[in-house]
Amino acid sequence: MNIVDIAIIISYLILMLFLGFWVSKRGSKNVESYFLGGKNIPWYILGVSNASGMFDITGTMWMVSILFIYGVNSILFTWIWPVWNQVFLMIFLAIWLRRSNVLTGAEWLKTRFGTGRGATMSHVIVVIFAIVSCIGFISYGFVGIGKFSTIFFPWDLSFDMLGYHIKSEKTYALLVMSLTVIYVIKGGLYSVVITELAQFIIMCGACIFITFVAMNKVSYDQVEAIVPSGWKSISFDWILNIDWNNILPIIDDKINEDGYSFFGVLMMLMLFKGISVSIAGPVPSYDMQRVLATSTPRAAAKMSAFVSVVLMFPRYLLITSLTVLALVYYIPVIKSGGFDNIDFEKILPYVINNFVPVGLSGLILAGLISAFMSTFAANVNAGPAYIVNDIYKRFINDKASDKKYINMSYLSSIIIVVLGILLGFFMGSIDSIMRWIFSALFGGYAASNLLKWIWWRFNGYGYFWGMLSGLLASLIIPLILPDLLPLRDFPIIFLFSLLGCIIGTLLTKPDDEEVLKSFYKSVRPWGFWNSIYKKLKIKEPNISKNKNFYRDMFNCLVGIGWQFCLMVIPVFLVIREYANMLWAIIIFLALSIVLKYNWFNKIKD
Repeated sequence: MNIVDIAIIISYLILMLFLGFWVSKRGSKNVESYFLGGKNIPWYILGVSNASGMFDITGTMWMVSILFIYGVNSILFTWIWPVWNQVFLMIFLAIWLRRSNVLTGAEWLKTRFGTGRGATMSHVIVVIFAIVSCIGFISYGFVGIGKFSTIFFPWDLSFDMLGYHIKSEKTYALLVMSLTVIYVIKGGLYSVVITELAQFIIMCGACIFITFVAMNKVSYDQVEAIVPSGWKSISFDWILNIDWNNILPIIDDKINEDGYSFFGVLMMLMLFKGISVSIAGPVPSYDMQRVLATSTPRAAAKMSAFVSVVLMFPRYLLITSLTVLALVYYIPVIKSGGFDNIDFEKILPYVINNFVPVGLSGLILAGLISAFMSTFAANVNAGPAYIVNDIYKRFINDKASDKKYINMSYLSSIIIVVLGILLGFFMGSIDSIMRWIFSALFGGYAASNLLKWIWWRFNGYGYFWGMLSGLLASLIIPLILPDLLPLRDFPIIFLFSLLGCIIGTLLTKPDDEEVLKSFYKSVRPWGFWNSIYKKLKIKEPNISKNKNFYRDMFNCLVGIGWQFCLMVIPVFLVIREYANMLWAIIIFLALSIVLKYNWFNKIKD
């Protein structure tokens, strides 16, 4: 790299460390200030922070690779995450969740299941899930930042230790993670939010600059000449209608290896997974933490909507700009015999390193390192909350001083980071771990967390057995059926989890009726709560039933279209499909008006 680029990156790292330490004192007062920022951080700041955490470098590398291969239809692949999570949160789930007024997702379960044995079992299993998923996300980031770094930095940092050969990409990942850990552990959520705010500004600047470069260096005709028929289309059929054979046959091999040729089946699976996981609510990680950190339920809903607004447009500007540069300038290199084996996940760093001007490379690199640090920091801050609040404070020492809890948070953060890094050493590709986290692991989460909202009879035992059976299935089924795509594992894992939920519930007694009444009164979910509602109404005649199911589902459908427009508009802009972009803008504005009157104006605390 040029000395100018290196100077920009070093300056950025120094700035992040300074900001993190500058606000660290505010986050060290007590457990609530450390993990939730005292619940007084403005919702729009939390929204930017949440968006920054989702703007991860590993996911961005993957999204560039799939846009390169599958074209505009690759936007639909984000359903695997599921990207709709923010839509369901903004419409109703964030309000329901925030009304609990707790610190973590595990503590929230007390409001639903009470404090009996079943509730304790549900509490323990969600803590285990939270820690496992947090470790998984850290290892996911570890693999991505390692692959990213080796493209740019020329130094060979590989070494041998205890009989193992540690590659350079692992060493680079260790160095970047270590820098981030310093300020995250010290300052808690305040440090995370303030640094993420600065990181997001840098990332947006990088997105705008790379878009300017791409649209000046790549013309409409150049893209049209290099991509196969169907690459620019947003429609799809049962079979993937993109044939790379006459342009770059190795891409067709990659498509067959991915197992995405039967595109219609893939979309049906993603649709089923997207709805079931989205309605179950956020996993117990930084997304849920931001919801719980808002000042009111109404603020939580607005924060969740704001995430989509500030995240989608700049991120897809960056993804599409890097992709069109790769299509026009990287494919000729491959065809000339420049590479024997292509790692499609390295397209993003290769393009930046070879086709972006000096100075701008440093800014974009700083922005992408920001993206990594944001995601990593968010997970490092969220995971230990479950260890400290839901294990140490609840079962070991509930009378410790705030200083003691903060010190335990430091130790817990270090343990989770170390475990995530160790897992990352054994993961070869971003795609493999991404698929496991978002398909298999989420399959074990969805059933229990869907039923907890909508079915009064569902109890703590059912939650425990549903989560445990799903978690075990997500670990065992990929070993038993290694050739089955993780997305196709999802229905099987979901079924196992659902059976665990129903059997565990029906073989045990219902939860304490007073707890159920209290939950229904404060959270006010819709669903199968009629028996509890009738009993509650005897003592409180003025209480009304939540009859907003159809309105909420309609708004969710509108919200999915609204969010999708935010994703396709920047893609059509960069590839100069202006007619399609105009239609997307018109649809976005029309859907925004619907949401304004049918959702925003009706949000209640």
